Amino acid sequence: MGSCLSEMFATAVPAKDVEAALAELCKKYGEEEFSFALEKLGGGYQFLTKPAYQPSIQILLRQHSQKRLSTAQLETLSIIAYKQPVTKGEVDQIRGVACDYSLQKLLEKELVEIKGKSDGVGRPLIYGTSQKFIDYFGINSLQDLPQPKDFTQPVYQIGEEKH
Repeated sequence: MGSCLSEMFATAVPAKDVEAALAELCKKYGEEEFSFALEKLGGGYQFLTKPAYQPSIQILLRQHSQKRLSTAQLETLSIIAYKQPVTKGEVDQIRGVACDYSLQKLLEKELVEIKGKSDGVGRPLIYGTSQKFIDYFGINSLQDLPQPKDFTQPVYQIGEEKH
């Protein structure tokens, strides 16, 4: 980063000055009036939502994501998320219709990415979800996806009351 700043300002920028500025920014955004803070992560710095605001942000992201994806795109994305790595032909077969358009839109939105080529006949491309998919839906990993058991309805016996 120092070399970038040095080139931009046409003079050397000492690392200690950059570190002091970052410390000041961390302190400033650590105040209660800000909903986000500057955090040191992965060898750099990121602005992250403070934990107290995360539930609100998750609701907004969920509502936003539901509005932006069509039903066909959500179906296609669900199949890819649960069956990955998967070819387009396999997704078409599961959906029962061609998914070319939905797959293209998911690639454009960077929710799906090409993971390689299959060893099958014709060596079709194989697809999987991206890191952006994980971020988009507010999960930490694919293991956080709902499991089939989460979708089943309880089975009631004759005469048993529903609660």
